[in-house]
Amino acid sequence: MIIVPVKEGENIERALKKFKRKYEKTGVVKELRRRQQFDKPSELKRLQMEHAIYVQKLQQTEE
Repeated sequence: MIIVPVKEGENIERALKKFKRKYEKTGVVKELRRRQQFDKPSELKRLQMEHAIYVQKLQQTEE
């Protein structure tokens, strides 16, 4: 549960911004979206390999 302390005379928009910021930091929405889509292990492995190749090419171009 997210608790946002509201000071006396504080604007409601400001309190909502604090709430939204705390909510984003918890990563609830990101986790929910990740769980809605199932990726096969072979797809995950392929994506990791593609990323590794990309990073390796970037490092080679720097040298």
